[in-house]
Amino acid sequence: MARLAQTAGLTDIQQEILSTVRDFVDKEIIPVATELEHRDEYPQQIVDGLKELGLFGLMIPEEYGGLGESLLTYALCVEEIARGWMSVSGIINTHFIVAYMLKQHGTQEQKDHFLPRMAAGDIRGAFSMSEPGLGSDVSAITSKAVKDGDEYVLNGQKMWLTNGGTSSLVAVLVRSDEGHPEGTAPHKSMTTFLIEKEPGFGEIRPGLTIPGKIDKMGYKGVDTTELIMDGLRLPADRVLGGTTGRGFYQMMDGVEVGRVNVAARGCGVAQRAFELGVQYAQQRHTFGKPIAQHQAIQFKLAEMATKVEAAHAMMVNAARKKDSGERNDLEAGMAKYLASEYCKEVVEDAFRIHGGYGFSKEYEIERLYREAPMLLIGEGTAEIQKMIIGRRLLEEYRFQG
Repeated sequence: MARLAQTAGLTDIQQEILSTVRDFVDKEIIPVATELEHRDEYPQQIVDGLKELGLFGLMIPEEYGGLGESLLTYALCVEEIARGWMSVSGIINTHFIVAYMLKQHGTQEQKDHFLPRMAAGDIRGAFSMSEPGLGSDVSAITSKAVKDGDEYVLNGQKMWLTNGGTSSLVAVLVRSDEGHPEGTAPHKSMTTFLIEKEPGFGEIRPGLTIPGKIDKMGYKGVDTTELIMDGLRLPADRVLGGTTGRGFYQMMDGVEVGRVNVAARGCGVAQRAFELGVQYAQQRHTFGKPIAQHQAIQFKLAEMATKVEAAHAMMVNAARKKDSGERNDLEAGMAKYLASEYCKEVVEDAFRIHGGYGFSKEYEIERLYREAPMLLIGEGTAEIQKMIIGRRLLEEYRFQG
């Protein structure tokens, strides 16, 4: 049989792109990932290699210097990269979401200004919705923009920015009551602003501070930060799309494709965990034979492989649905939910197969075991996904009594 998680119906170009990315992952990421992760070191050399491959512009249209590829192609590339090291896929993902939002919702001037440099990887993107007391309740955002002449003044504290320090463009969601009378629904009085900045930490421009990296259990290497706005002034032409009050919808559109990305990451990490588990099971001997020959281990491998296949199929379906131009929040929610849950389970089973050695930092599965939990909460918790899925199912299966 073929390797797990194969995708039918790919074009020659898609297969060539995936083959190139897979070779890069095997040669440039997997051999160094665990060492860099343990040092919590930003993978600059890997990022430079991805830039040379053109992956920062994978979905950006050709007219702006990108490759103009589909969400499916992008998701399959992310799957391969996450198989090597999930943190690297996070660096790509936030950039991709901002580029997607610009492509879909930006003014022509904003597209012309940002997208060519984003395609080249010269501008790296980050996006910001969450706040310290926010959780999943986006309507509770307190960060605010107030119009002052031809500018807006932004104040507030944002949280959990992937690429917060290394990015040079941040899409940030804040309240903007201007033009929205009291009593307006919260989601109709939010605006996305585009903040240009220099990479780094501290006060990096007047009114904008990026504190140091947040120390995390896993998902290391990539910088996760806060963002503090204290009288940050932005011109009106840095409102995404040029009109206030549309930020919530713009962000949700970005997060929808981001959920396909997180599903792809879950698939990639699960694939790597399976590879490690099945390899170790054939090397480790107990009771006079490889543990792979024990029925209990074979049952685990069978369950792991089935979960890898199922998650991959749902992720591919969600990506293809979005590429067709159809609404895919149901499919994206299902794919993100299933892939992240199955990823956790496959990683844990691989960890169990390793026995005591899985607890050692010398073995790669130890890193995966710390990385998998992030997927349970990134781009919406399992509970949020189930809420989205449930509501959409009730729309589709509305009882006509």
